[in-house]
Order: sequence, then structure tokens, then C-alpha cells
Amino acid sequence: MSQLRNQHMPVNWYDIIDTENITPASESSLKEKASLVGRVGLLMLSAGTGAWRVRASMNKISRALNITCNADIGLLAIAYTCIENGETYTNALSLRTTGVNTHKLSWLEEFSDNFAERTDRYSVEQFHRILDKIESLPMNYKAWHLAFASAFACCAFTFLLGGGYIEMICAFLGAGIGNFVRKLLLERHITLFANVAVGTVSACCVYVLSIKLAELLFDVSAIHHSGYICSMLFIIPGFPLITGVIDLSKLDLRSGIERVTYALLIIITATLSGWVTASVFRFAPSDFQALELNLALMILFRLIASFVGVFGFSLMFNSTVKMAFTAGIIGMIVNTFRLELVELMSIPASIGAFAGAFCAGLLASALKKKIGFPRITLTVPSIVIMVPGMFMYKGIYFMALNNISEGGMWLTKAFMIVLALPLGLITARIITDKNFRKST
Repeated sequence: MSQLRNQHMPVNWYDIIDTENITPASESSLKEKASLVGRVGLLMLSAGTGAWRVRASMNKISRALNITCNADIGLLAIAYTCIENGETYTNALSLRTTGVNTHKLSWLEEFSDNFAERTDRYSVEQFHRILDKIESLPMNYKAWHLAFASAFACCAFTFLLGGGYIEMICAFLGAGIGNFVRKLLLERHITLFANVAVGTVSACCVYVLSIKLAELLFDVSAIHHSGYICSMLFIIPGFPLITGVIDLSKLDLRSGIERVTYALLIIITATLSGWVTASVFRFAPSDFQALELNLALMILFRLIASFVGVFGFSLMFNSTVKMAFTAGIIGMIVNTFRLELVELMSIPASIGAFAGAFCAGLLASALKKKIGFPRITLTVPSIVIMVPGMFMYKGIYFMALNNISEGGMWLTKAFMIVLALPLGLITARIITDKNFRKST
């Protein structure tokens, strides 16, 4: 049996540098300085952040080392050139896959921010040893932890979409097992299409079995069938979708297009897998039964559900508990505000999404100055719960049934909301961050 070979060969950074050279990094060769610039950029990229933030970190390292850096950044690759005193060094680096790790991102931001004050004391090798520790940071949570995070997040999401306790319980079971299965596949490096499809099908099947068992034992009505969509919402790639549009706004077209394409691949794979599973079991999306709650109780439960949903999604991005809690507080406020705007003032959902994301950006900027978390680790998780996964699914579902008008309507609604979310963050960032505001 032939041995599997890595298609993306890892870089041995210690082959590039002189490990016996103990001179400060500021006095090292261009090649050694460039190795730090490239590695920081690649680690930032592996944490799932957008091109603008990756380039900003590479520039911090470059300026501290008194060199110039120009970089072309995509979803999985960086090509960069460093210049010093007429000498140039060019390198191309790539990742085998992508993901989101806000905890590692926070460490890398701290490393970049404190780099300049250490360049006259630390050698290049010492900096690489620090980066070794950051790169080898273990995940904060095991697969079963993330299963519960996904379960609670999708359970909360179900309520926010109008589902009752039966849909919430079944979505809890479906999302938990579905994400657990997907995480096991990811740990075995199973490719994107396979892990997304199997995770989605697992979630939908568990929901179907749960609701069928409830019908058998407790005479539950078939009206609850449509909640199966909520069990697969953990798969919606809100992080790359939002960061992709932010990259487009900064004219990082390569990264933006690649990120949005990556997100669309996941959405299409997940929605088609869900559609096939639903067709086998003869389930179809429909409106939830109206919840009979007064306004005060509805707002209270929405606040709780929004917090739980954002907290759960944040844990799925490997945020620390404190980071997830902070994002949950922001999400609790802005998502409830968005829902009440749409419901009480009858404004379009896309405008409500813009307002919610804008407020999230302002709150995250204010909190960043006090607690120091990178802004993106708070803003994106706090608005991921606003991504219209159900609209996307319904759009693909009706398209697959050749009901073009119905499918097109749902996809248009989803597109407008997805566009409004990053635009809200961008607007808040323009107001609060002068570096982001200028095209320099």
C-alpha cells in the first residue's frame, strides 16, 4: 500500500536562517528578516483573518526590521518581496487548508504589537522559537466540547428564527452530532466537500430520527418537520463570508474573491446535501408555528438566545471563554436590536442587518481599548448569528425543485443581508479606525 504524501510541503524555517547567529534580528541578513515577515503572515492567514489584517501584521514586522515588504495575499497563499538597501528577497508560501482560530490570532496580534521593542535584544532564531510555541498552541476544546457549543448555538438560532421548543430540542441533537462528526473528519484531514457533506447529512438525519421518534412517542405534529434546516446551520461559513467582503472593500480583490468563493463552496455543498437528505425523508421547509409570547418575554428570550448563540459560535472559532463571553454580550445587544427594528418598525431585513453590524463594530472598537482583544475576534462572531443560513438553504432548495421564482426570492433576500453585514462593520471601522479609513 503506497504511503500518502503531503501535497503542501511544510517549510522548515531553520533551514532558511543561521541558527548559530546570535546577533539581534535588527542586524540580521535580509533573508532571515524576511523569514520572520513571511512566517507571521502565514500564521495570521492560517488563523482565518483577512488579507488587510495579514498585511498589517507583516508591515509591523517589516518596519521594525527597517525593511520594505510588498505582499500578494490569497486565501491559502502569500507571495511577498522584501527589500533592503537595493537587495531583494522574494518568497511564496502556502497553507494546505484554512480555518478560524481566534485564540491564535490574538497571540499573533500581541506578538506583532510587541515585536518592535524586542528587535535589538532577540535574535531571529529566538523569534522563531516564540512563533513555534504560538503555532503549536493546542486547540482549546475537544470535538465533544465543540459539539455542545454547536448544539447550543443552533438551538438558540432555532428560537431566533421562530422555532418552538420541539424544533429547538431536535436541532440541539442534530447540530451537536453533526458538528461532532465533522470535527472528527477534520481531525483526520478529510477534504472539504466530504466533511461538509457528511456533517450536514448527519445533522439532518439525527433531526429526522428525533422528530420521528417524538411523533411516535408523544404524538408530535408534522408541522415541526421544517426545523431540520436549523440543525445544519453550524456549517454556514460566516467568518470567511464576512472577511471576504471586507477584503473586497479594501481592494484586496484576490483574497476577497477567494474567500467568498470558498464560502460559496461550503454553502452549496451543505445546502445540496441537506436538500438530498430532506428529499429522501420527504421533509420540506415551511414557516414555523407562531410563538405566543408577549413583547417583554420575546425580547428577554431573544437576548438570552442571542447570547447563547454567539457564545457557542465563538467557541467554535476557538475563542477563549472570556473572548466568547465578550462577543456574546455584544451579539446579545445588537442582534436583539436588529430583530426588534425589523419586527417593530417594519424596516427591511437588510437595513436591520446593517444597523446591527454597525453597532457591533462600534461596541467592539470601544471594548478593544479596554480589554485588548483583536477587533475581528469580537465583531465577526457577534454577527455570524445574523447570517441568513435558512434563507440560503430555502433558495437552493427551491432552485433544485426548478421553482426559480421562489428560490430566486430567498437567495436575493440572503444576498442583501450578507452584503449588509460586512458593510455595517466596514462603516463602523471607517469611523473608528483612521488606518482603515485611509487608502495608504
